Amino acid sequence: MVATFLQTGFSQNQKTADSLIAVYETNVSNQNNLSLIFKIINESLNADTKLKFSNLLLEKAPKDSLKLQYSGHLQKANAFSEKADFPEALECYFSSLKYAEQTKNDAFIGAALIGIADTYSIVENPSNAQKYYLEGIEKLKHTNDSIKLGYALYNLGDQYLKTGNSNDALSYTKEAGNIFEKLNDVRALAYVDGNLGRVYAEKEKDELALEKINSAIVTLEKFEDYYPISEFLTYMADIYSKKGEIKKALAYANKSLHLAQKHQLDEQLSETYLQLSNLYEAQGNFKDSHFNFKQHIAYRDSIANLENIQKMSALRTDYEVSKKEAEVNILQKEAEISQLKARRQRAAIYATAAIIFLISLLAWGLYRRYKFINKTKIIIENEKKRSDDLLKNILPEQTAEELKQHGKVKAQKIKHATVLFTDFVGFTRYSEHLPPQQLVESIDYYFSKFDEIIGRYQLEKIKTVGDAYMCASGLHNHSSNHTHNMLLAAMDIVDFVNQAKATNTQLASNFDIRVGVNTGPVVAGVVGTKKFAYDIWGDTVNVASRMESCSLPGKINISHNTYKIVKDEFHCEYRGKVEVKNRGIMKMYFVNSKNNITSNLMPRPN
Repeated sequence: MVATFLQTGFSQNQKTADSLIAVYETNVSNQNNLSLIFKIINESLNADTKLKFSNLLLEKAPKDSLKLQYSGHLQKANAFSEKADFPEALECYFSSLKYAEQTKNDAFIGAALIGIADTYSIVENPSNAQKYYLEGIEKLKHTNDSIKLGYALYNLGDQYLKTGNSNDALSYTKEAGNIFEKLNDVRALAYVDGNLGRVYAEKEKDELALEKINSAIVTLEKFEDYYPISEFLTYMADIYSKKGEIKKALAYANKSLHLAQKHQLDEQLSETYLQLSNLYEAQGNFKDSHFNFKQHIAYRDSIANLENIQKMSALRTDYEVSKKEAEVNILQKEAEISQLKARRQRAAIYATAAIIFLISLLAWGLYRRYKFINKTKIIIENEKKRSDDLLKNILPEQTAEELKQHGKVKAQKIKHATVLFTDFVGFTRYSEHLPPQQLVESIDYYFSKFDEIIGRYQLEKIKTVGDAYMCASGLHNHSSNHTHNMLLAAMDIVDFVNQAKATNTQLASNFDIRVGVNTGPVVAGVVGTKKFAYDIWGDTVNVASRMESCSLPGKINISHNTYKIVKDEFHCEYRGKVEVKNRGIMKMYFVNSKNNITSNLMPRPN
């Protein structure tokens, strides 16, 4: 949801917060300095830090200090919201609203109401979200805080857009744009342009929609604000899809996908994979449609389930309604019994109070029980997810699922896979002169980056042995371009090692690297019963290892099998026939660069 990004538009500086924390921790007398604690909370970008110091502020602040109690609960709510703990966030926002109302300060009340509205919007409770946005905006109009008012108007417009009310969405978004234009807030105006484009798309004003969204993307790229860019790209794809221009729609959807992959935007990945699945289906490409739909399911299931959050939000709403109804009933009862004699009046009041107390006690007990059960369920689900994630980190996803379901994994013959080996030149010489810890840190520096690179290209890491790194493609993702992706990853690995050698002067060991690649059939499976290990075997693996040992520093050496597959996609340098240990004479090639005609395949990430 693009709207939530405008919540973070307020000035914060983590470096300033860190320096203030250092002052707080170095002097005991500063640990009771409420002004210092308050500054740390306002400057911090870290949710855990903000939560910790919000609790300290509430603990140390006088109970009758309405401003500090309001601020502590509001910042605590913001921290829980950033941690996606929306039930706790909602409770804290209502607590901050209680203290804000006692101060009779419209700015405080408005901020608390908008926080409540944003939370209801996130958990998809549109009626409550709209109600609290309107109340908050009305309060903020009586203040001088144009920035908060602009954000609130923008978020309300986004909420109306989500519920299909394009007229109100257009009105409130334009009103927000007028405020940001007066403030000369370029980034906020880009968000406004993006949402105006979405509104115009709903109104089937495609040309105007494309103009606005393109303008937003250009501006947000300058701020490196990638989440809304990724989302706006999907709207561009939707517009072209409705016009029947599927190829253009696919181009924008793929741009959104690559941006989301690069910056690990899981929620946007889920939506973009679904969009790609639908586009490929419309094109008649059911294989790629099925693959993207499976990716959508995987990322959708990894995102926090909002069902329990919605129940908690509804529970809070029910609690408010029941409290108001109870207050009305009490007032009516008091009006009726006021006409009775004093003795009967006191008896009725006592009876009513006792009944209300018992009902409240029962309701509170049920609420606490529900909250305990819900938290326990979340803890169990989190532990299960941690266990599943650990298993998937050791084994490929399909293999891990097979092991969970059947307790064992059948060996699998794969007819067409690509295997890569890397090796650091002179590693043995370095290892003899460096302390063990320093050597391990150097190797970890490189291998961690290798893991990131192959993850971007959806390759499978097999293992590391000493300074050797092995990975493969085509084991589970049987797409036609898996060999192409492997060579792109190999080029990124070589580039990274060369760059590290040139720029990272603090690294104790600056290595050169050799890379070897071969393509062919392999056998894959899991060995061991206590410590599972996923591995691949076969002549293809042995030849890939020989390609690496016959390579040169900074070079990618490929076999003739691999060359036949990628010769039209990459510029390859024929090395001739080379003598290979235990293999005889083999043709080999160096991969120098990628040809331009591969633009329709997966692009190389920046």
